[in-house]
Amino acid sequence: MFLRDLTAKWRFVLAVAVLGMLMTGPFLLTSVLIWLGASTGMREVLVQHLLPQVPLGGVLTATGFVLGLMLIRRLFNRYVTGMAAMVEELRLMLGSNRSFRITEDGPPELRELVRAINDLATQRDAYIDDVESQVAKAKANVEEEKNRLAALMSELAQAVVVCNLDGRILLYNNRARYMFESLAKGPTSVSSGALIGLGRSISSILETSQVDYARETIRIQLERGNRHPVANFVTTTDNGQLIRVQIAPVLRQRPESADVQVASGYILLIENITRVLEQESRRDAALGELTEGSRSSLGTLRAAVEMLADNPDMDAENRDRFVGVLASEVTRMSLRLDNTLTLLADTLRQHWPLDDMLAADVIEAAGRRMHERLKLPVDVNTVTSDPLWIRADSFSLVSAITFLASKIEEAGEVRSFALRLDSGEKFVHIDLLWTGLSMSTETVLSWEIEPMRQDHGVNPPTLREVLDRHAGEIWYQRQGPTAQASIRLLLPKATPEQDTVNVANRAASSERPEYYDFDLFDRPMGHVDLDQPLSNLVYTVFDTETTGLEPANGDEIIQIGALRILNGRLLHQEHFDQLVDPRCHLKAASVAIHGITDSMLLGQPTIDLVLPAFHDFCADTVLVGHNVAFDMRFLELKEASLGLRFDQPVLDTLLLSAVAHPNQQSHSLEAIMQRLGIQMGQRHNALADATATAQIFMRLLPALAEQGIVTLRQALEASQKTYFAQVKY
Repeated sequence: MFLRDLTAKWRFVLAVAVLGMLMTGPFLLTSVLIWLGASTGMREVLVQHLLPQVPLGGVLTATGFVLGLMLIRRLFNRYVTGMAAMVEELRLMLGSNRSFRITEDGPPELRELVRAINDLATQRDAYIDDVESQVAKAKANVEEEKNRLAALMSELAQAVVVCNLDGRILLYNNRARYMFESLAKGPTSVSSGALIGLGRSISSILETSQVDYARETIRIQLERGNRHPVANFVTTTDNGQLIRVQIAPVLRQRPESADVQVASGYILLIENITRVLEQESRRDAALGELTEGSRSSLGTLRAAVEMLADNPDMDAENRDRFVGVLASEVTRMSLRLDNTLTLLADTLRQHWPLDDMLAADVIEAAGRRMHERLKLPVDVNTVTSDPLWIRADSFSLVSAITFLASKIEEAGEVRSFALRLDSGEKFVHIDLLWTGLSMSTETVLSWEIEPMRQDHGVNPPTLREVLDRHAGEIWYQRQGPTAQASIRLLLPKATPEQDTVNVANRAASSERPEYYDFDLFDRPMGHVDLDQPLSNLVYTVFDTETTGLEPANGDEIIQIGALRILNGRLLHQEHFDQLVDPRCHLKAASVAIHGITDSMLLGQPTIDLVLPAFHDFCADTVLVGHNVAFDMRFLELKEASLGLRFDQPVLDTLLLSAVAHPNQQSHSLEAIMQRLGIQMGQRHNALADATATAQIFMRLLPALAEQGIVTLRQALEASQKTYFAQVKY
């Protein structure tokens, strides 16, 4: 029982001690017995003859001991350590890495056993694959519905956030993420934008007091019997933007009373109303100025008219002076009215919902529609120095361009069309060009008032109405009766809200964010408890790239990459990835490792901006890294100067690997990835290494659980007992 409980290391020590006793014990015991039984004269003879041979005997004994030690070491490595390593590999094959196979090494008996185990594993994998295939077929419909829900929520134009009663975010969509990234200011504007993410507090993006007041309002409404309570508030962000928030509860029945509903969480609909209020303010100011100015002018006009009416016999000089006053005030009123109409052209024209969009997208859609309808080649060129934005109704604008092309094709022989995008100081230019028979300006003008019936049903708009909706104009140009002609549409340039730009820039991404986890409804979050199970904690896995390996001698961080693990899920898109300007030249040796050059760091934020942002990103989480003592040393050296403390618990996958697999030869990142069957991507990039580390950590958790290490405290204590924990930087 005692021997069974000993570790491999102590069993080897015990074996060496037994060998020493077997080598020296009989000789010493025999010598003592002979000495005790000999007479004085015999003892003198023994000393005289045997003492000179003691060195030789010692050498022979030591030689025998060394040879015995080597033999024991070899046998120990082949049968004990090798078996222990094989057991670890077997557990890997059973748990973390199903495709892993045990290395055939050791004596013939052991190799034969390994082959049998590997064959058994292959059969097992075939059975598992078959079962998983059947399960996948059974779950296909459920997954389809789940993915459909995910797609709908992700692409909603309205910013939506769902949180539990503790204010922890359970769901957010793309629009919400992009909105708060655009509203971010200060440290949160670095890399990751505003701190919106699964498990994070709603307080990171909204004022806590206003959210609490809205929740209290909803609670009171529920108590009064309102089955559809709603609360609204308007708040100001750090960068001066105004957002309107509507909060509605997620209701469920109270267990003890089926008729009573209580809130289990909240749905937040969020809208940036800054532009709307600015437009309304400009309109009100302009109308106020027009009203006050007109009142003054009307007073002057009235006084002048009354004076002329009351004095019909007024001399010519005075009459001319009063007539001049009338003319001056009328001119002033006319100018004031014109200025107001120009200033408020967007708000005073016929209201039609318009969206911010890239002019290039409209032109490309128009090119496709023209080709489909007219069966003619259409050359589309949307290349501009900067993206051009317009406010448009895409459907009606594309219909207008297609309508013009159809009328041109009907009027004369046209072999092809071209669409070009350009811009002036205030307007975006959309040019429709063709080579063929030209028509008169009057013909083109007549098209403006002709209904566009082909794309519209009842009450089709005219080209002029579409242009008026967009505050646009049309120009017709021709060069000779059969030369190239063009029609130019002029549309006002737009300045979109930043979240709209973000959506457009990321539209090409095929990835769908991991933006919901309803399992978090009843899970407490926000506090790191050492006695919490490892599976219940939130982790920030991070890595750094640096100018060198000596933080105490002036080396600096040049990149931080991090991502989060929540509820057993690796949230790839909730990541932190930021280059850092170290304010010094990089060493050639470090450039050769990570590939980051001086030019790549020019214009990047410095560590005094990046580190506070990273500190916010990893708040209320456990830090995880590989050989993390190295990275933490860089962070610790900056704490005093920046007023920060990274005081959360820290786990190291290097140490955890040594705990889970103590008999493996290497615990480098590459070796562990290979052992656990993790695909190796780009190395020596902070975010890529952080991703690899996160995958390693998640696969080590089951191996740790098999050893009874299930809480954060147990993981920290076990880590500190390993040899690698003694390494300092």
